[in-house]
Amino acid sequence: MNKRLSFYLIVFAAVLLHGCSSRNAPAPVSSLNSNVNGFQKSVNIYGDKYRVQKGDTLYSIAFSAGKDFRALAKNNLIPSPYVIYPGQVIDLTANDKNSIAKNSSNKSKSTKNKTQKKSNKKLKKSLDQPKQREYVRKQANEIVSNAKPSSSSKVKWFWPAKGKVTKRFSNKENGYKGLQITGRTGASVLAAAQGTVVYAGNALRGYGNLIILKHNDDYLSAYAHNSKLLVKEKQKVKAGQKIAEMGKSESSVTALRFEIRYRGQAVNPAKYLP
Repeated sequence: MNKRLSFYLIVFAAVLLHGCSSRNAPAPVSSLNSNVNGFQKSVNIYGDKYRVQKGDTLYSIAFSAGKDFRALAKNNLIPSPYVIYPGQVIDLTANDKNSIAKNSSNKSKSTKNKTQKKSNKKLKKSLDQPKQREYVRKQANEIVSNAKPSSSSKVKWFWPAKGKVTKRFSNKENGYKGLQITGRTGASVLAAAQGTVVYAGNALRGYGNLIILKHNDDYLSAYAHNSKLLVKEKQKVKAGQKIAEMGKSESSVTALRFEIRYRGQAVNPAKYLP
């Protein structure tokens, strides 16, 4: 009887020790799945930090995280031409820090605008009607002459493929962040505008064989699910140049997923395409 009691006491102690050790053990860090812009991606992530994998570029990381590549570069002290290495840890909170600075800047601008409006009212009261019209005309001319052309005006967009648009852009949190253009396998995928290839590969889960083009400091375009890639990273391409062949890599249908990103954020391509 004493032997049996001793046996049960040993088993109980072993179970108790196992439970304590499992509670105190640190949680394992591994590859997680997160949902960004309505699309699944595989990331090796530590909180808000990403560990660079082979084949990644700063552009592909920024694209997948929905961030501006310039903000990531600045926040992580990565100089142009933005070379990164496998194992390097990238802080993904760049836009969060920038938004704080932006909000404080907006507050100061708002205060400045209110002060300016008050001074304008006083000025208008001190002028008679003809002088007021002349003053307003001069102010309008100065605004037009000093205005800088927007970045989008420097990018001339073209349709990246022929076919039927079967999915359209959605502003919903998990909505489709581009256009789905269906076609046949091997159909031509064209550069929607002149630019430089900043990513060509299949490391971004859910996008299959993907090409990302940089058009200027504000705009990127992406071409996903290709069957074949015809360009390499750092290659310059012309608008309308064939860069890939349509396919269904990581997709249930043969189609091109086309996206445009403005400063890291997905925008509706239909508003830019002719």
